Amino acid sequence: MSATVLAIPLWANLLAVAVGSLQGALFASQFRERRVDLLGVAIIGTATGLGGGILRDVLLGQLPRALQTNWYLTVAVLASLLGMLLQRVFNRLVGLITVLDALTIGLFGAIGATTALAMGLPDIPAVFVGVISAVGGSVLRDLLMNLTIAMMHVGSLYAVAAGAGTAVLVAMVAFDVPTYIAALTGTLVTFVIRLAAVRFGWSLPEQRALSRLPRWRRPR
Repeated sequence: MSATVLAIPLWANLLAVAVGSLQGALFASQFRERRVDLLGVAIIGTATGLGGGILRDVLLGQLPRALQTNWYLTVAVLASLLGMLLQRVFNRLVGLITVLDALTIGLFGAIGATTALAMGLPDIPAVFVGVISAVGGSVLRDLLMNLTIAMMHVGSLYAVAAGAGTAVLVAMVAFDVPTYIAALTGTLVTFVIRLAAVRFGWSLPEQRALSRLPRWRRPR
């Protein structure tokens, strides 16, 4: 089973990168006590916008697309600096940024999964690559900021939304649904789950001990 690579226009890829970089810069700008300078914000924002795509290409043994043209790095750096300089303006547009972010997650996940399928990867690894493509940027952002990775904690459904969307995509391709229809459906699933999680405060259950320790093993 294979799929054709989802053809996404360059402008759409750049828009996704710009939104990711903008969010990364806005996130970094909130930590004023860390005194992140212009270069630091540019690096963090760029890593957020390009990280998922680069990790995807590395996993697939390809030269990262971000390094094949001048546009990706240029857009990522400019969006990062714009996010820091106009932080107050963009904070008022948090709803729009959230919507664009959810769409970006779905789009990156679809690109990653279809690329993996087209290269002959099995279904489950293809879903994994799609999820990494969708959330890799936020993971790199947290690592650069020396923060606990947000995806690993209660209150974040980034990976869950991306996993659900890419799983739907891969399943539809397995049943010979045209790739573009499967990709649109998978992107929509990710988009809806992510926005619903933000709107209704959805999260996975917090880790709890499965059972209490026997009385004889309890600390005294």
